[in-house]
Amino acid sequence: MLVLTTNTMEGKKILKYYGLVSGEAIMGANIFKDIFAGIRDIVGGRSAAYEKELRAAKEIAISEMIDQARSLGANAVIGVDLDYETIGGGGGNMLMVSASGTGVQVEGL
Repeated sequence: MLVLTTNTMEGKKILKYYGLVSGEAIMGANIFKDIFAGIRDIVGGRSAAYEKELRAAKEIAISEMIDQARSLGANAVIGVDLDYETIGGGGGNMLMVSASGTGVQVEGL
């Protein structure tokens, strides 16, 4: 399935709009990852543990969005937007990634 951040597809005709499709992923952050991420932040390094969790959450959210689009009959999703939030008490102990776009039927895909 073609997934685009743009609202149009150059050289292709959109035959049908199915409407909003979305996917979400909420992932908890492990206490040990929090501790090591804090240490890396202090010394100026990158937090590989958080980067890995963020990538995994993004892939899950996009995959769910694609599944929803397919179930409607779409063969592409346009206008995709990704949103990242921390949720939970105080500083946020969970990561939420949401992906949304418009499911469409594109000619010739």
